[in-house]
Amino acid sequence: MAHTIYDIARAAGVSKSTVSRALNNKSNISDEARERVLLAVQQLNYQPSKLARALSAGFDAIMVVSRSTKTTVNNPFFSGIIQAISTKAEEENFDVILQTSKNSEEELEKCITKIKGRMIKGIIMLTSPSDEDFFKQLDGYNIPIVVIGKVDGDYQNVFSVDTNNYQDSYDLTNYIIEQGHRDIACLHSPLDYHVSIDRLEGFKQCLKDYGLPLNHEWIINSGYTDESAHQAAKTLLLSKNRPSAVMAIDDVKVISLYKAAAETGISIPGELSIAGFSNTPFLSPSLTRIEIPIHELGEAGTEFLFAKIKKNKNNAVEMTIPTKKIIIQDSVAHLK
Repeated sequence: MAHTIYDIARAAGVSKSTVSRALNNKSNISDEARERVLLAVQQLNYQPSKLARALSAGFDAIMVVSRSTKTTVNNPFFSGIIQAISTKAEEENFDVILQTSKNSEEELEKCITKIKGRMIKGIIMLTSPSDEDFFKQLDGYNIPIVVIGKVDGDYQNVFSVDTNNYQDSYDLTNYIIEQGHRDIACLHSPLDYHVSIDRLEGFKQCLKDYGLPLNHEWIINSGYTDESAHQAAKTLLLSKNRPSAVMAIDDVKVISLYKAAAETGISIPGELSIAGFSNTPFLSPSLTRIEIPIHELGEAGTEFLFAKIKKNKNNAVEMTIPTKKIIIQDSVAHLK
């Protein structure tokens, strides 16, 4: 029969709390009491359960914080990066808790509950909100948080792993312009996150540097979902003042443009050129794109988090993962 902490206390002639202090190597216990407890442990061959150790020392788990499933469905970035994180966590013998929330208030409450309950030893956030009050409130709990995305503020426990979204967007827009396009639209996501802001700013700055006007009717917030992106794409393609090219800031926007073009009988790239950020290779015609290094981001972010958990000598607060050069395919026409 397996012995319990109560058996140890009875055999050693001490309280249960004294046994707990001895097993967890606390300082507020006399040497004599500690020796009695350890002798009883040896005599009874006591093996503390994993759950009991976790309740006192904390669970070996990290938490991955994602947006609500409504805004991430059919977006390969989230499924791909969660897989990469889980693989690295397994190598460290850590469990992964996936958390989604309806809003930022609920998200913060869930995080604090798990931190106070010692259920996690670190957090990976898959998005970087432009309103960083969330980071400010969590920073004081002294638990490492690695954000897959940009972090603007100065924190003690919040770190960033990201690509250069601004420069990548600038370069992609520059390629479209080099092919002779001057009437260029952009389908973007709501500006609640740094990634959306940076990609839109890269697009706008490139147009400004070429002296091209910003047509605000062509800079379209197309939401997060398939439905909102499809509606925005179809409205743009059916407008009388249709652009010759569109830059899409993620896979959902890219696929919505291809779908809307097929529905409206608009040929790609004959009547509409498309380029964007995408990890979907099986489009026809093949997409000129920048691929997000999803696996590299997940792997690097998880390694960064474990370095902070283990308190390795790593003073870095951010890391930039390079993207490959533009993958030039068949979706952008060269205008004479």
